[in-house]
Amino acid sequence: MNQSAAIWLVLLVALISANAPYFSSRLLLVGPKLIRKNAGWRLLELALLGLATLLLGFALEASQGQRQPQGWEFYAAATCVYLVFGFPGFVWCYLRRQRHED
Repeated sequence: MNQSAAIWLVLLVALISANAPYFSSRLLLVGPKLIRKNAGWRLLELALLGLATLLLGFALEASQGQRQPQGWEFYAAATCVYLVFGFPGFVWCYLRRQRHED
């Protein structure tokens, strides 16, 4: 896989995984189905999927060549980008509710 395809793959996985906790009512995406999933569970899922996406990026970078060391700025920017990717799911889950729903 060339470098450009690896970058697009990581971005696509990040976009999907950042929105997955908001569209799934299952606990940790594979567990039992909940009637109402707590926001804490969604944040935990978001953090775990963000970590998995970061590890995928590290693995793809290592397969391309030597991995570059990153400072705290990289992780802060990556976290912010990941949270922005999850904004459509957040809007769908929390802000676009019908008024008659409980």
